Amino acid sequence: MSGTSHDAVDAAAADLALRGDSLLLTPLGMVSAPYPEELRAALTTALPPASTTMREVCRLDTRIGQAFAAVADRAVRELCDGRADLVVSHGQTVYHWVEQGRVHGTLQIGSPSWIAEATGCPVVSDLRSRDVAAGGQGAPLVSIVDVMWLRGRPGVPAALNLGGIANLTVAPAAGEPVAFDTGPGNALIDAAVHALTDGRLDYDRDGSLAARGSVDAALLRRLLDEPYYAKPPPKTTGKELFHWPYLRAVLTDGDRLPAEDVVATVTRLTARTVADAVRSAGAGEVIASGGGIRNPTLMSMLRSALRDTPLRTSDDLGLPSAAKEAYAFAVLGFLTVQGLAGTVPACTGARHPSVLGSITPGGRGLRLPEPAATAPVRLRVVPV
Repeated sequence: MSGTSHDAVDAAAADLALRGDSLLLTPLGMVSAPYPEELRAALTTALPPASTTMREVCRLDTRIGQAFAAVADRAVRELCDGRADLVVSHGQTVYHWVEQGRVHGTLQIGSPSWIAEATGCPVVSDLRSRDVAAGGQGAPLVSIVDVMWLRGRPGVPAALNLGGIANLTVAPAAGEPVAFDTGPGNALIDAAVHALTDGRLDYDRDGSLAARGSVDAALLRRLLDEPYYAKPPPKTTGKELFHWPYLRAVLTDGDRLPAEDVVATVTRLTARTVADAVRSAGAGEVIASGGGIRNPTLMSMLRSALRDTPLRTSDDLGLPSAAKEAYAFAVLGFLTVQGLAGTVPACTGARHPSVLGSITPGGRGLRLPEPAATAPVRLRVVPV
């Protein structure tokens, strides 16, 4: 998979097995490779709010598929001793079509045929579209995995993914779970850093720019006026909304702020909107993963904004934080080939649960297992 930061392709390998009402996940490791610079630049140029052409979409679909195939093949060889039963590809999200709170469509590109050809494995892809067709948001799809994973923890635990967009899954012991995108995770931070350094930097390494800056209260207030934050869940958003032109429009002519202050302010915005979402959902602890946890300034601001709510990482629960979302999509693909639904309607807003994705046959044709008799209700992470 590659997330909304679109900086690299990650592949995680897992051994998955059904045991009674549990799905056992043994993490086998992760490999990662940055997008080739030319490909990343072409993708960045084509993403909203920019316009593009069908020619460029075709080229990107092919080249991203080839990049995914190379990393998947490496994962099979290095992490699975050359043997794997299934590859699951999230693809690269390039557009999430939202109007008036309703998701009409979603597009992830990166042709799975290249992955099937390179690995010989069947490939599950296009996982979000079926939930959208069933009236859902198509996100956060990791919510079913989070609900199974957090089941049995005391209180009201919440799983937080700090990717380009931040999303939250809250799983109370009683009552329905809830999941939604809280707003920007790293999206506005990355956009500000790239624009204000004239492209020399793509992200705030170690949160150093934000750490040297000061939060501008007036700018923060204007950013917090964004209507998305007040919408009730389920809700989703993306870089279609949170991008550099959006931030530039909020910066007034009077905001002659140093770059460090702008980066500090949008970092505080992420921490504040996540913390507000945690409180509104009644969560009693937060278990974070995603690239944002490697930003110590963001994590410090988030701890402060959460006040007495404990903040942990998924590593503390045995699930490597750098690969947590990739492991979640591995689970979704596993559920698909078992004939099991991969969504929680209370989390995505869909009319019903759905078996997700499309399947591209591998080199040996397509032989699906017998459908599982019962769906797992909990996820157990098994140490290697």
